[in-house]
Amino acid sequence: MQMTERGLLALAGHEGVVPAPYRDSTGTWTFGIGHTAAAGPPDPAQMARGMPANLDAGIREAFEVFRADLATYEAEVRAAVTVPLAPHEFDALVSFHYNTGGIARAALTRHLNAGDRKAAARAFLNWRRPAEIIPRREAERDLFRHGRYPGGTIPVWFVDRTGRVDFSRPIRRLTEDEALALARGLSPTPPVLAPSPTAPTGWLARLAAFFSTLIRRA
Repeated sequence: MQMTERGLLALAGHEGVVPAPYRDSTGTWTFGIGHTAAAGPPDPAQMARGMPANLDAGIREAFEVFRADLATYEAEVRAAVTVPLAPHEFDALVSFHYNTGGIARAALTRHLNAGDRKAAARAFLNWRRPAEIIPRREAERDLFRHGRYPGGTIPVWFVDRTGRVDFSRPIRRLTEDEALALARGLSPTPPVLAPSPTAPTGWLARLAAFFSTLIRRA
């Protein structure tokens, strides 16, 4: 059993994409789509710091690592759960495990294997630290219970050389089609990922204003 396309998109949406090493809320060095050294190579602490010169290549690398990580987490969920699962239940459990690494020891798994799905759903909220993770746990619980998938684009975030992520505004948003193509190892259509429609800043803004003035005077 593997994650559905909707489940994969939900997971990527929860994690977001940071195409360079960053420190998560616990101070752990992380890369791409929630990848840490605990999941295997590469070790984000040993990777080059700061945004990649080629953003598209950095995003593709993040999805390459994501594909490898996902296969591991899917296998661990299949090993821990001994009862049949609906696709949306499996998607919710993989998302939970991808974030916590706790599927083998979680109370929700014990409840589920004992046949008590209601108790299993409630137990998602046992894993609620740090506080900012609670909306994700609630979304995973609702997906498990009701098959309710979140939607929307996948944000790409800027990170500086110290590992601090700027969550004030994504530098790009991947469409669902782009994210699925990248998750499958394919080139998105169009081949070059489209940048977010944000206004130019700094010297680009001044240059744009200069040419705009010339055009108005012509």
